[in-house]
Amino acid sequence: MKHLGILAHSIEGAVLCLRTFTQEGARQVGPHEHPDVTLDCISMARSMEAWEKADYAPIRAILAESALRLAKAGADFFVCPDNTAHIALEEPGPELALPGLHIARIVSEQAARNGYKRVGVLGTKYTMESSLYPRALGERGIDTAIPEPEERRVINEIIFAELVNGIFTDPSRQQYVHIIEELQARGCDAVALVCTEIPLLITPEVSPLPTLDSTRLLAYAAFEVASGQRSMPTWKGGNSQA
Repeated sequence: MKHLGILAHSIEGAVLCLRTFTQEGARQVGPHEHPDVTLDCISMARSMEAWEKADYAPIRAILAESALRLAKAGADFFVCPDNTAHIALEEPGPELALPGLHIARIVSEQAARNGYKRVGVLGTKYTMESSLYPRALGERGIDTAIPEPEERRVINEIIFAELVNGIFTDPSRQQYVHIIEELQARGCDAVALVCTEIPLLITPEVSPLPTLDSTRLLAYAAFEVASGQRSMPTWKGGNSQA
């Protein structure tokens, strides 16, 4: 089996990815079994000023440092359970030390497999307002929609004030559910939860639309690679096919 490296940027989503990956090992291989996995996390605080300035080069450098540490720990490939981080990872620059799975492409694979035609995108303001998901889903012939500006502000505020800190409340859940209802009214047939903490707040049972859980989809794909059910990725950063 291959050794997975988890390149963490926000911790709650990274932990959910780790837990899902190891649980899949127990389900498919046997009790307490899973491929080797190493998680590396450089504090997100080091990147926040650059995110606010849309200055992606220093963020990419921080993430590349983490990828190098994973390679030195023996990882064969990486996943980054943070959608927003992929904006920086797609920036031009030296190849990353490890090949990795691109989260937006994993989500778009599943959306196409499910036959969705128009997907609502919920994530940080950086992700919602970027080309990351319109491009990845568009390559599969799938249209996208994002919440209105005030709704985006609410979503982003809850993410950074609560979700990344492990805080999940009913009032915030209801606000997200209302926003998903608005996306449904605009013709969406699914919603992509593309901040990796959102699936901890919005489960399929409470969502008005079918959900694309980016965190768990990435973890399942990582397990497929580690166990030989999926070919090794070749993407090493930059805006290229994963």
